[in-house]
Formats: sequence, structure tokens, C-alpha cells
Amino acid sequence: MTAALHRSHTTTGPAHLDADREALRQRPTRRVLSALEHPGQVFEHITPNWFASVMGTGIVANAAVTLPIHIPGLHTFAIAVWIAASTALVTLTAAFAVHWTRHRTHARTHAAHPVMVQFYGAPPMALLTVGAGTILLGKDLIGPGAATAVFAVLWTVGTALGLLTAVLVPYLMITAHDHDTAVALPAWLMPVVPPMVSASTGALLLPHITDGQWRLTMLAGCYAMFGLSLIIGMLTMTLIYGRLVHGGIPAVQAAPTVWITLGMIGQSITAATLLGNDAPLVFTGDNAAVATGLHVFGIVYGFAMGGFGVLMFVLAAALTVHAARKGLSFSLTWWSFTFPVGTCVTGASALGAAVGSNAVDIAAVGLYAVLLTAWGTVATHTLRGSLRGHLFLAT
Repeated sequence: MTAALHRSHTTTGPAHLDADREALRQRPTRRVLSALEHPGQVFEHITPNWFASVMGTGIVANAAVTLPIHIPGLHTFAIAVWIAASTALVTLTAAFAVHWTRHRTHARTHAAHPVMVQFYGAPPMALLTVGAGTILLGKDLIGPGAATAVFAVLWTVGTALGLLTAVLVPYLMITAHDHDTAVALPAWLMPVVPPMVSASTGALLLPHITDGQWRLTMLAGCYAMFGLSLIIGMLTMTLIYGRLVHGGIPAVQAAPTVWITLGMIGQSITAATLLGNDAPLVFTGDNAAVATGLHVFGIVYGFAMGGFGVLMFVLAAALTVHAARKGLSFSLTWWSFTFPVGTCVTGASALGAAVGSNAVDIAAVGLYAVLLTAWGTVATHTLRGSLRGHLFLAT
């Protein structure tokens, strides 16, 4: 960021006025995209981690709907944020397509990079997050029928891409990456979490599925994705925790990615609780006991995983403070402060509603306050860096 030019206003004659005018002409400007050589350079380095901004913005809107309290104006605010996330999704999708069309060499280089390829999990999660916002908030603008249709399309596409990423990225890690220099990173969770997001958002779609075998298949599929993501996610988190303990903290600029671990925790609590709530739609009559069991499972799982979440939240916060003291500066990794915390809000809200716990409800509201603070800070920096063009340069 260019420093502001300070000059004295105590001039006494024409010569000084001329000097002031010359200084203003030579003053570094802050015009739009001033950091770029030409506007088209915007598309050269549109990496998949840009979609984390859609995830982080969308979860602010979605989490607001789940809160256990009513705040005047919050719903209107949530709709406005959902519109912003939807606009960002469309814009970034178009920019990403241009990137792959015009700058295929850069795109392939990013896709082959052992760290950047992990963030190909972000686009499907962005689709799922905006899709969930459509059914929760968009229905007020476009109507329930259209909102359900849009959500179904976004959920289907996001789920397909997420499952593909969950398989393809580990395959590339096994067959194509350099194993001599490989170390477990929090970013390894990015291609693993999308199926969990599909499971939790699928619970919102389940009531709109035709009753009978279709709804049963949908519920079973969501639980299968829950298990897929949970098991490989916990194995990955074990590697990450071991890497942190034995190898120390990651590089200063990568420290925010530690918060990604909370994404798996919060999203799994959300999925387990919401799917348990929906189970009575599928299991009735003689099978009602199955629905009760799944509901109880969601509650027990939520509290157990919530304890782990508290540990990781405190640890991530402490490591972030440590990195800040070491000179942490803004980058797109700061979006890791948003979506993971948002999933903890939705998880706590769902769990609090399931058991009627005031303490859990208070935790959800407190976490949402943290989320708003983080989102406001990161979104402001991102908007400023985008307008000046700095964020579109290769790093």
C-alpha cells in the first residue's frame, strides 16, 4: 500500500503553488487497478482460493438465519449479504472460466501446485453455501418454488464437484506430487470438507424430496457423505496436529489456515444434528425408533465434537496471535477466519435448538459476533486490495 504524501499548507507565493501542483502530479495515485499493467491482468492469477471469499460471505448470511435470537434488521442484513455472495459467485465463476481460457499455462501450473490444488475444494463449497442461502433467504425475493429449484441445481453441481475433488486431489497427491518435501498442511482439509457441506445442506433439501424411496436414498446418501468426509477428515487432522507438534507452526502467512480445522468440526456437528432432525421424515411407524436413534446420535456427537472444537478454536486463536506478533500481513488466507467459524455458529445453533440449551445458544451468538468481526475485517481488506489490483498479482 502506498504511503500518503504529506505536504505543508503554509505557502506564501506563486512559486510555492507551482511546487505544490508538481508534487500532486507526481503523487502516487490510488486509482482502480493501479497496481496492474493493464486491466486484463486481472484474469492471469484467479486461483481457486478466491472462492473462499464466497464461502466466507455466504456463511455470514446463512448463519444469521440459524441464530436462536431475533435481532431487528438482521434478516434484511442477511439477505443483502446473500445477494453479495451470489454476485461474487457468478463473477468469480466467469473470471475463473476466462482464466482457464486465456491463461491456461498459469491455470495448469496452479492446478499442479501441491498446495494450490487443495483449494479446488473451495468452488464446490461456494456453490453449496450460496445454494443453502437461496433456500433460506432467496425465497423471500424469488419465491419458494424458484428458490428450491435453484438450490437443487447448485446442490447437485456442488456435490458432484465436491466428490470429484475429494477423490481426485488425494489421487494426485499420491501419484504426482513430490513426497520427499510433502508436509501435512491445514489446506489438506479443503478437498475433504465439501462432502460434509453437501451432507449438512442436503438436510435442507430433504423435505423437498419426494416421500418414500427417493427421500430415504437422499438421507442415506447424506449420511454416507458425512462418513466419507468425517473419517478422511479426522485422519488428515491427525496428520496436521502431528505436523504442528513435531514441526512447529506453519509459515507466518499460512498461520490463518489453521482455522480450516474448525470447518470440519463445525460442519460435521451441523450435519449430524440436522440430519437427525430430518430422520422422522423418513423413518416412521415401526421404524420410528431409527429416527430417534439418529436424533440422539446427532446430539451426542455434537457435544463430543464440540469439546474438540473448543480446543481447536483456542489453539487456532493462540497461533494467530503468535503469527501477528511475527508480522502477519493480509492475504487471501485470511478468509480462513470466516467460513470455519461460521460452521461453528450453525453447528451450535442446531445443537442448541435440539436440546434447548441456553448455554449453547449463547455460544452460537458469541461465535456469530466473532464471525461478523472477522468477515468485516477480511472483506474490507479484500475489496481494497481488489480495487487497487494488488490481490490479482502472482504471489
